[in-house]
Amino acid sequence: MQVTVVGAGVVGLTVAVRLAEDGHFVQVLTDRAPTETTSSVAAALWYPYLAAPADRTRAWGARTYEVLRGLAHSAPEAGVDLRHGREVLRRAAPAPSWHEDVDDFVQLGEGWAFTAPVADMSVYLPWLAQLAESHGVRTGHARLDRSALSDLRGDAVVLCPGLGASTLLGDPSLTPVRGQVVLLEQTGVEQWVLAEPDDPDGDPTYVVPRRSVVVCGGTARPGREDLDPEPTTTSAILRRCRTLVPELASARVVAQQVGLRPVRPQVRLELDDTGTHAPAPVVHCYGHGGAGVTLSWGCAEEVTSIVRGLG
Repeated sequence: MQVTVVGAGVVGLTVAVRLAEDGHFVQVLTDRAPTETTSSVAAALWYPYLAAPADRTRAWGARTYEVLRGLAHSAPEAGVDLRHGREVLRRAAPAPSWHEDVDDFVQLGEGWAFTAPVADMSVYLPWLAQLAESHGVRTGHARLDRSALSDLRGDAVVLCPGLGASTLLGDPSLTPVRGQVVLLEQTGVEQWVLAEPDDPDGDPTYVVPRRSVVVCGGTARPGREDLDPEPTTTSAILRRCRTLVPELASARVVAQQVGLRPVRPQVRLELDDTGTHAPAPVVHCYGHGGAGVTLSWGCAEEVTSIVRGLG
């Protein structure tokens, strides 16, 4: 089948890879390179953040964990590493529903610890793009709007536009949740740490080590769409992260980044064969919140199953 995938973030690329592996002829249409998408700013620690519903995200996340764990062992060039870490909560809480899906899960007094894949997005996204190309996936650059969707041809269209679905499809349920991070030089930090904010409406704190830098965050500001890093926010992030991980006290700032998480009440992954958006059947796959990497392979395999059923 001829399949067009709209979007070249981590979800779109992963979908394209799985579709091509299933024998389809795939074209990716995007208005920006993978390294310019929101995915490129992700801390990319496996963790189901700002994504629902719980039952579907758990299944997608468990499958993605398996794939990323395999890549960490078999394809170091992909930029995925397995790292142990802990989440610190304000008070004791029951284990999350997905605790059986991860390795080395241990309940702590106020939080838990486990081993999770961490993807260095500066490596992982180009690797995914190259993997897609090796499977014959073609990439075209186009700025799509609602009217342009009606011109898409082929046997199926898969829409993975992230936050772009708010304008591309007129989906009012999508909300941008602004995230700012600071990249510090790697000073030997090996374990990740997440800390719940003291204020329920406050910003999360996280330290996620990569091979050459440490990602420090962050913010979760609904409705904010500005992409320029704020100096005061940078200072607050550094203060929180250096308190959490004192080894970072003298680490040099390498970069500051901002991304807009595409948050929706529920991830939209479904077949739409009404012809409303394009002549071909459309599979929607967007609204992954802060869990694009975490859900990517599981979602890609469900999309592939839906497209296979159209043949």
